[in-house]
Amino acid sequence: MTHPFHPWVGREFVFVVARQTWGEDRVFFLDGDGVQRSLPRVWTDAADVDPFVVLAAGRSPFRVEDLLEVVAVLAGLAVHDCHRL
Repeated sequence: MTHPFHPWVGREFVFVVARQTWGEDRVFFLDGDGVQRSLPRVWTDAADVDPFVVLAAGRSPFRVEDLLEVVAVLAGLAVHDCHRL
């Protein structure tokens, strides 16, 4: 489990199969009690490696596209606040 906010982050489980179910790639695994469960593949180390993360190597926490999206949201909020005055 690699999703940073999941309560099982860092735990390892017995892998069963990866397949597309419910419209997304999911990983099926056995939990500590032997019960089969599934999670989105992107929450696990079975996910594809993100090229940005590899190339940035921890030097840049944000993508340019993500920062531009934040700027657009903030600009929209600023326009909204100006109209309230």
